[in-house]
Amino acid sequence: MTTRIVVKIGSSSLTGPEGGLNREAVAFFAAEIAGLQKDGCEVLLVTSGAVAAGFRGIGYPTRPKLLHEKQAAAAVGQVMLMQAYQEAFAKYGIPTAQILLTRTDFCSRRAMNNAVMTVEELLRQGAVPIFNENDTVSVDELKFGDNDTLSALVANLLKASHLLVLTDMDGLYSGDPRKHPGATRYERVEEITPEIYAIAGGAGSSVGTGGMRSKIDAAKIATRGGVPVFVGRATEPGDLQLAAAGTGKGTYFDTTLSSLPVKKQWLGFMSTPLGSLYVDEGAVEALLHGGHSLLPVGVKRIEGSFHSGDVVEVLGPDAKLLGRGIVNYDDSQLRTIQGLPSGQIVPRLGEVHRLEVIHRDEWITLR
Repeated sequence: MTTRIVVKIGSSSLTGPEGGLNREAVAFFAAEIAGLQKDGCEVLLVTSGAVAAGFRGIGYPTRPKLLHEKQAAAAVGQVMLMQAYQEAFAKYGIPTAQILLTRTDFCSRRAMNNAVMTVEELLRQGAVPIFNENDTVSVDELKFGDNDTLSALVANLLKASHLLVLTDMDGLYSGDPRKHPGATRYERVEEITPEIYAIAGGAGSSVGTGGMRSKIDAAKIATRGGVPVFVGRATEPGDLQLAAAGTGKGTYFDTTLSSLPVKKQWLGFMSTPLGSLYVDEGAVEALLHGGHSLLPVGVKRIEGSFHSGDVVEVLGPDAKLLGRGIVNYDDSQLRTIQGLPSGQIVPRLGEVHRLEVIHRDEWITLR
């Protein structure tokens, strides 16, 4: 079986400290990916760097902060970025393809199915699909935030064997090693706990948007979809092959979960919840461990305004998130029957489409 690998490269790895595209870095990563292809791997590349590459080319002295300025810089930089990749991969006889996505693309099952078919064909032809966010048309409220999230969604969608997130740090440390020389590196993380999040900082450089926290967010999404993740550094020839082999310079996030269907990916990571349901311990047990649906008897509190078919979040008695699901009742109906056993639902509401508040097939656990 062919090993399918998603490689994510951040802005800080592709540009200089003051911005501008580092073509030597692009050539290095092209050589590393060509090495993986030679080993028989299918490689998908998620790249940042359009804004960082383009802002000087359009005349800005520093990375812009206003949305329309960033979009203008991205429009210039994306051309430069793809030209650099095309020239670098051409030395190895590898064609490249540009795939620009927005967050709303992942909300459309049809768009995603089309994207999958396109990418599968590109891989069959030996090409390297190169993904980036379509910064020129994205608006702040619909952006991925950074390409770490995009890489995790791509890895899940294309059912990758590994996600390799490359950065300027060699993994996750117990503290910032630049400030705390005694900080130790995590070789493997089996579970992403609040303690893991607590040690993550903000953005790591002036030209990028993602710090270690965003990489942990990406690892959480990818591992929930059954894709193990490497976060670390690749600066010397052969480093990428070592990362894929499990001996790279970084931290590995393990998973024992299976891959997620596209619908579950959308529900868990791309949908917009319109309300919140607080449930009792019995419902927590049923949802997390019993594989059961959520019934009205387990609902103790309702927040928000929603209709049947909308997505809602479900929280336990401790107010911690359990997961998301598609609700079968309007909020007004649910307030009428919350806490009631199933036998009392029809007498209160009359005939209903479904007794369950959230059916187990319309649910994803996120704890």
